[in-house]
Amino acid sequence: MKQLKKYIIIGIIFVLIAGTLAYFLYEWTRNNFVIGLFTPVNESVWEHMKLLFFPMLIYTIVAVFNLKKDEPCVISAFCFGILLGTILIPFFFYTYISILGRNIFALDVGTFVLSTIIAFYSVYKLTLSCKLKAYTFLLCGLVAVLFICFLVFSYHPPELPIFANLEKA
Repeated sequence: MKQLKKYIIIGIIFVLIAGTLAYFLYEWTRNNFVIGLFTPVNESVWEHMKLLFFPMLIYTIVAVFNLKKDEPCVISAFCFGILLGTILIPFFFYTYISILGRNIFALDVGTFVLSTIIAFYSVYKLTLSCKLKAYTFLLCGLVAVLFICFLVFSYHPPELPIFANLEKA
């Protein structure tokens, strides 16, 4: 349990730092196509979901590799955490936008931080409770589907509000 707590705290820090750096990486690499598959290519809500998804996915691979022997439910917990954290970003964003009528940068950052903390908290609780172990395959499959969607929709987004570039709005 001590080792799990350590991984959760380090994971939160890792995702917050990596996600923050990822925000700038596409521009820093002069709009590198491959980098754009994994980092935001515009200011849409969808693209900002990548800030949590990909760093947490990378961290999940490392954490699962090191924890699976002692924590048999860690895979399902991390997959759920990735999905939850990623979905919370648009949930929080559209909730506060509907209340305030506009987006505010500090609240956007807060959305990312809060989504990350909640995602990792759920990983911790679900690893200990093993409530989702029976759904490991489904949860991993959903993470894989979301992964593919991020790759496809980076450069070919559907015409839906979540994909709209808010910088141009």
